[in-house]
Amino acid sequence: MNHTFAVRGEYIQLDQLLKATGLCESGGAAHAAITEGLVKVDAAVDTRKRAKVRPGQLVEFAGETVTLVAE
Repeated sequence: MNHTFAVRGEYIQLDQLLKATGLCESGGAAHAAITEGLVKVDAAVDTRKRAKVRPGQLVEFAGETVTLVAE
């Protein structure tokens, strides 16, 4: 399923994005998913919990896709 997320400002941290979109129930769950290599940013696995993702990027997790757009 595809989602669109409007980023306020220049970027959002990857862990915060997963929590804000409801893909992870908590920050801890987001950290665990990222650490386990379950999250892709622009089709590449990213294990940086606080990676800065920006409008125009695509995040994939658990069969869901989030497209980031500028607010």
